[in-house]
Amino acid sequence: MSADTATQSRLRSRRRRASASQSGVILALSVLAGVGLFPYLFMLLSSFKTNEQFYQNFWGLSLPLEFGNYAVAWQQVNPYLTTSLIVAAASTIGTIALGATSAYVLARYRFLGRNVLFAFVAVLMMIPNIASIIPLFVLVRDLGILNTYWVLIIPQVASGLVLAIILMKTFFEGVPQELFDAAKIDGASGPRLFRSILLPLSSPIIGTVALMTVISVWNDFFWPLLTISDDSLRTVPVGLSFFQGQNATEWGPLFAGYAISSIPLLLLFVFLSKWFLAGLQGGIAGVAK
Repeated sequence: MSADTATQSRLRSRRRRASASQSGVILALSVLAGVGLFPYLFMLLSSFKTNEQFYQNFWGLSLPLEFGNYAVAWQQVNPYLTTSLIVAAASTIGTIALGATSAYVLARYRFLGRNVLFAFVAVLMMIPNIASIIPLFVLVRDLGILNTYWVLIIPQVASGLVLAIILMKTFFEGVPQELFDAAKIDGASGPRLFRSILLPLSSPIIGTVALMTVISVWNDFFWPLLTISDDSLRTVPVGLSFFQGQNATEWGPLFAGYAISSIPLLLLFVFLSKWFLAGLQGGIAGVAK
């Protein structure tokens, strides 16, 4: 009887330790989530304030809410949103199209120098983007594409291709070869295999690359600032910086502009988060192998 009592006591002790450990993990994650979300909550609260409310109640919510701040911000941010949407859509389409084609060739075709070529692509990840700013600027200047959409799109596609090829290649290599062999027996050509078999199975990695490309384009500040002087072609980050200069004391409209500019990324992540996580896990698993 005493042995049973001792066993039950040990079990209860283990449950208490497990519960305490779980509570500690939940508390730590809650703190991290709170720290990460606090700036966004502060932005939303401040976007509904007048300047007087902002200085009187810096951290809290003030009534009445100034919804007119969003009307003012929308008039200022709307042109920049249009430019960012155009550049993000074109860059994403170009990165996915070129990245998927290149990754398919590297993953499914055997030719001399294939591994060396892929190694060169992987090495490009080690070169910081800032190191190529000057030669890239000289190149686009000589091409005469400053102050055009092309100067925003082409460099984004070129820089995004490196990671896109690596992730897509490792994902494509995980697709069973039997599917391709069966289609070849039926007479399917290489382009048909790519179009009808590989692409339909690659939604996760395509979603991953699309989301990463859009985030990169949407948050890029230095390159548009360097290459664009026409106000109608400025992207959201650059436009908001000029908006801040014009409204240095109008904090409500400024924070409302930040909130409006974050909505497209938020919606995109909500719709693509499942594919993003699945594709990223597939790409990492392929790299690990």
